[in-house]
This record gives sequence, C-alpha cells and structure tokens, in this order.
Amino acid sequence: MKRKLSLLLCLLMVLASFAACAKNEESDVIKIGVFEPLTGENGGGGLQELDGIKYANKMYGEVLGKKIELVIVDNKSDKGEATTAVTRLIENDKVVAIIGSYGSGVSIAAGDIIKSAKIPTMGASCTNPMVTQGNEYYFRACFLDPFQGRVMANYALQQGAKTAAVIMQNGDDYSVGLGNFFIDAFKELTGDPNSIVDVSEFQVNDSDFNGILTNIKAKNPDVIFAPSSATTAPLIIRQARALGIESLIMGGDTWENPAVIDVAKEYAEGIVLSTFFDENDPATNEARVFVEGYKKELGDKEPIIPAVAALGYDAYLLVRDAIERAGSTDGDAIKDALNATKDFEGVTGVINFTEEGDADKNIAVIKTVEEGRFVYIDTVEVK
Repeated sequence: MKRKLSLLLCLLMVLASFAACAKNEESDVIKIGVFEPLTGENGGGGLQELDGIKYANKMYGEVLGKKIELVIVDNKSDKGEATTAVTRLIENDKVVAIIGSYGSGVSIAAGDIIKSAKIPTMGASCTNPMVTQGNEYYFRACFLDPFQGRVMANYALQQGAKTAAVIMQNGDDYSVGLGNFFIDAFKELTGDPNSIVDVSEFQVNDSDFNGILTNIKAKNPDVIFAPSSATTAPLIIRQARALGIESLIMGGDTWENPAVIDVAKEYAEGIVLSTFFDENDPATNEARVFVEGYKKELGDKEPIIPAVAALGYDAYLLVRDAIERAGSTDGDAIKDALNATKDFEGVTGVINFTEEGDADKNIAVIKTVEEGRFVYIDTVEVK
C-alpha cells in the first residue's frame, strides 16, 4: 500500500513538473494578435499586409528577451466577423496587442471591443479618420483619407482637370469617406461648387457598372475618382474604357494591387493612384534595409513591394518598440509608450503620433500603370 502511495505521489510530482514547465514555456512567449481580411473582397490587400507583418516578425522575433508569437485571424472582409475575430484574440488567445486591419470598416467595427478591453492596437493601412477617433488604444502607421483625398484632388488639378465624377461603394467607410474628402477638396481647389458633375454609389458585390458609367459619360468629366477595393476597381476601369470613356481614372491606395492590372489588363494603362511607399525612393535607412531583404523574400511572388506590406512591417515594429520601451506587456504601459514614440524610423518614413493616435504624415506617393506594371510618378507633400 505504501509503495502504491509512493508511486502515486511520484506521478503527481511528475505531472506537476510538466505543468510548471508548460506554464514557464507559455510565459516565455509574448502573443501579438493580427486581424486581417485574408478572404472576401479585401483578401488580396489583407494578405499583402500580413506578409509584411510576418517578415517583420522574422527579422525582429523577440522582445523583452521572449519570443513574439503572431496569432493570426481572418476577419473575412466583414464587419461582424471582425468583432468576432478581435474578441477571440483578446479572450481566448490573451494577446497583449493587436495589429490590423486592412480595411477601415472592419477596423472601426472592432474599435469598441479594443477600447473596452484596453488592448493597444496598431492599424497599418486603415485610413478613415473614425478608426482612432475617441479611442485612446487605437493607433495607426498610415496617413489619413482627408490628406489622401486632397492629394488626388491636387493631382487632378495639376493635370488640368476642371470637372470630376466620383463613384463610391455604399456602406464602405473607406470608399465613402475618401470619396467625400476628394469631393470637398476638389470643390475648394477649383473654387467651383459645380465642379463635381456626378456622384454615384454602388452596392457591395455589384459587378455591372454600365448604368453608372453611361450616365457619367454623358456628363464628360475630366476625371473619374473611384475609391474602391482591388476586386471592384478593375471592373469599373474595364467597363469605363469599353464604353469609350476617355477621362483620367483615379483611385486610392487600395488600387496598388496586382489584381487590378491582372483583371483590367490593357485597360489599366494610364490609371493613377495614391499610395504610401515606393521601393525606389526609400526615405530612411530602415527602408533601404527592408527593400533589399524583402525583395529577396518576395522572389517572383510580386514584381514590386506592396506599400501595405511596408506599412504592416512598420506597424509590427512600432508595437514591438513600444513593448520594449514599456518594459511590460501591460496594455496601459504599451499604450503610454506608443504615445511617447519619438521620431521612430520606419520603412514608410519617420513616425510620431498625434493626440488621436494617428501617424503624423503629410507625404504620399503617386503612381500610374505603364506596360502592365505600377510606375512611380512623384512623391508629394501637402500641408
């Protein structure tokens, strides 16, 4: 009997030892959540952004002497799914911070959960102002849509445009927000309240834009501005050119995606878009190191480094840097460290944060499509 008790005691000690080891192993890992659209309408852009985050994790895989583990969830380009994904990261996976998301709508949808849980979150390319407004735990590495809209309105005027038509996706915070910021800036810069000759909206999953475009063709605008996803953009472009519309066609940062050229094909020639970064114009030493290393990482996967990959990389580095400076994984400590960020040298420029948690940026890159590839036009600064 005594022997059985001794064996049982030994077994319990061994199990306790295993449990302690498991606990110690877990404590040696710091979990950072990543919520991105890996499927759905914005899946292409979400995957590009995720690749940049993964590469940053590969290059800078530790903080506070511990391994950083990325916990990745798919928000499926859906607002409801975004809240579920973020809740899972916080409650089940116990992440100390979150990165994401590509797509302003899903980022805004998750905002209240993030704020309530006090989990610092770093957006990479979500440009709508509402993402961070009133949320002290949400930050972002990109410029905002009021700035982007003004950049594109400025560019249109520089090309001699006096009239414009705007096409937006109803219910999409990014598309509607950027479209309206462009409208306001274009009217102001032209000094003509009638310079916007048409504003049209389409529904999610629409694929036939001939009705909208036929109406626009009759009004003959100098420019068509159509901020939309990389899924929708090439359809608008193809159908506009097929109708014989010769207006300059422009979009925002979501257009810098190979899918736009792959689907629009020769009709994509001459389109113009704004974006965050160009690999041929590295602004910092970190950018030069990133370009050299990430080009090798991409191989033949993509012909150019996507700007959202560079932003994903920056978003990860900003979170990691804040944890290191905080010396803690406490949410408030990380948040305070992010607020105290000073002249952080990222790939997409030197980053400081405003009181709203936005990167203080006023520089954008303009690109076009020539011979089936994205080509740099200019780097512009708008004050």
